Amino acid sequence: MHYNTGDTAWILASTALVLLMTPGLALFYGGMTRAKNVLGMMMQNFAAIGVVSLVWVWITYSLAFGPDWGGHGIIGTFHFFGLSNTAGNPPGYSLTIPHLLFMAFQMMFAIITPALITGGTADRLKFGSFLIFITIWSILVYAPVAHWVFDPNGWLFKRGAEDFAGGTVVHINAGIAGIAVALAVGKRKGWPKRAMPPHNVPMVLLGAGLLWFGWFGFNAGSALGANLLSVNAFVATNTATAAGLLAWILVEKLRDGKPTTLGAASGAVAGLVAITPACGYVNIVGATVIGLAAGVVCALAVRLKYKLKIDDALDVGGVHFIGGVLGALLIGFFGTSAIGGANGILHGGGAKLLGEQAIAVGVVATYSFVMSWLIAMAIKKTIGFRITEEQEDEGMDLALHAESAYEFNPSFGGGQYIEHKSEGSGK
Repeated sequence: MHYNTGDTAWILASTALVLLMTPGLALFYGGMTRAKNVLGMMMQNFAAIGVVSLVWVWITYSLAFGPDWGGHGIIGTFHFFGLSNTAGNPPGYSLTIPHLLFMAFQMMFAIITPALITGGTADRLKFGSFLIFITIWSILVYAPVAHWVFDPNGWLFKRGAEDFAGGTVVHINAGIAGIAVALAVGKRKGWPKRAMPPHNVPMVLLGAGLLWFGWFGFNAGSALGANLLSVNAFVATNTATAAGLLAWILVEKLRDGKPTTLGAASGAVAGLVAITPACGYVNIVGATVIGLAAGVVCALAVRLKYKLKIDDALDVGGVHFIGGVLGALLIGFFGTSAIGGANGILHGGGAKLLGEQAIAVGVVATYSFVMSWLIAMAIKKTIGFRITEEQEDEGMDLALHAESAYEFNPSFGGGQYIEHKSEGSGK
């Protein structure tokens, strides 16, 4: 087959950019945890790269993008098991890039999605149980959802639901899963009475910067070519991210009197999340409104965990779930065929697109929540999913990995953690 060298070069670069997002996420989440848990958090994110990479090439890529099983748009077959039969295009695609490159690009999405879940369960998961969870979750949750939404033979795709780069498949899916698993394993010891502020905000900002950078591959790369659609997705992504950042710190200024650097990082991520499903379907006006809405709504939503008594430690629900829902639904208003996809309400398309977006949001959120909770409970009732109270006091770094990030001590081949108590509220 003949491949376009420019498209191939761009998607190779985009694939690398998306992989960089997971180490960026490790820094982003690691900085928001307490110092005694930073390596435990980062280890979960890095280990996700290893686990999902192997599961994807052997099993889940075929289930997500293989020929449809039974013609119902529910799941793929094992036609591509172990990357067999990948000489031609995946069903429904007419690619200008090699099939294996498409597989590798999609693999990076499959990696970061379960890594995002760790934001809801920070400070309290057993490492081995976490690895088992993401293996099962990738097969039973990520693969079918990706097939429904991303694959041209998926039932939500055929209905007309639009998700350019992963608002439903990645962010709604992971965000609601993070809430489900947090409910299953229970609250952190001392939450919410004990203050658990981020231990390293500069690390959070560095992680957010790497996420912003890598997200250009995530969104613009989803055009699967070096073309005008890719450029539009790139510009829309940056615009919404900037708007989200500014909107979040404005909310902080009006509500709390001072904008924070943590808020700036969180607002940028909220803007990135919300524009992800929409970046290939909206113009610059839509991108700006989506970013502003995400910054405001997500800044307010992260406070709900205290009222609902859900220990969503790093706000994966408030940012990724709420941001993903917002971005997916706003396509129904701001989507325009002048960019790509169908027209939304504001471009004369009526309410049909909004209805399909709402169906996709509801189905994915419900399926992911139920399945994630069931998987988590099954692990909890068998091998256990949570570290002991003593390990929680000691910290995941020393208790699970015999190392720590700070204050060098030769006995542990790294630093020995000494907790410094500080006042203040969490994120």
